[in-house]
Amino acid sequence: MRLLLLAALVAAGPAAAGPLVLDWSTVPESKAVYGTVEARDIVPARARIGGTVVELLVNEGDRVEAGATLATVRDDKIAFQIAAYASRIEALRAQLAEAESDHARGRSLLERGAVSQQRLEQLRTAVDVIRGQIAAAEAERAVVEQQQAEGVVLAPISGRVLSVPAVRGSVVMPGEVVASLGGGGFFLRLSVPERHAADLAEGAEIQIAAGGRAATGRLAKIYPLIQGGRVQADVEVERLPDAFVGARVAVELPVGQRRALLVPAAAVTTRAGVDFVSVASASGEVRRAVLTGGTLAQDGSDMVEILTGLVPGETVIVP
Repeated sequence: MRLLLLAALVAAGPAAAGPLVLDWSTVPESKAVYGTVEARDIVPARARIGGTVVELLVNEGDRVEAGATLATVRDDKIAFQIAAYASRIEALRAQLAEAESDHARGRSLLERGAVSQQRLEQLRTAVDVIRGQIAAAEAERAVVEQQQAEGVVLAPISGRVLSVPAVRGSVVMPGEVVASLGGGGFFLRLSVPERHAADLAEGAEIQIAAGGRAATGRLAKIYPLIQGGRVQADVEVERLPDAFVGARVAVELPVGQRRALLVPAAAVTTRAGVDFVSVASASGEVRRAVLTGGTLAQDGSDMVEILTGLVPGETVIVP
């Protein structure tokens, strides 16, 4: 009868109600660390020309799409240059009209023998030269107009505006940062002591407390370079709150495994601040005072770790 009872206890498993033969269990060892919310891509939006910021359309925290207008930089000298080219082109066109008229008159005089063929070719060359000058002036004007169009600062990527160092009315130089954008997705970056580097494994499940709620992430990348005695690692989390880039988030990082004595949470009772577990003995059921640890989820059941008070092989009575 005793052998049959022991076999029934072993087959029942830790989640079943009734007697439980206590034995060592393997539980994951975790370390509480903090990760920071990082943007995958941080791209500066730069001014392509120098001038004065006459329009600033974004603030820190705004979401923008790629190609959206962030600011406008204006250089008044460019408008004067465009006006000068317009006047020059207008004068050249007047010269072209006069040269074409002289060429037409020379052609009629050549038919009557009043001018030579050489003179007619000189008039035709003059027309071609003025046309070339007009084309060159129009090309130079197009370059200046393109410079004026480049005064519009565009968003290089879709994402959130992280910082706006420029202010309306300030003078900026070509290449100066007007705004910084973060995009391409957000992730958690961990800085782990190097003594735990060998215990990290890509693809491991990470428990995260993000935005006041529990979430699960995946250890996506471990960087091979150790700096300042710490290893950098990236964790991918679905729907990671990105309201504050650089925010610190609590993370439970698995760094190994250890042995522990686990009993179902229902087997632990508390009286006067002391935890008790009922065990079977030769004289009957005995209540044993124990020191408990944390609560773990195992096979869908809540299990409590017993630090002292019980030893492997004892039979725990589970109500």
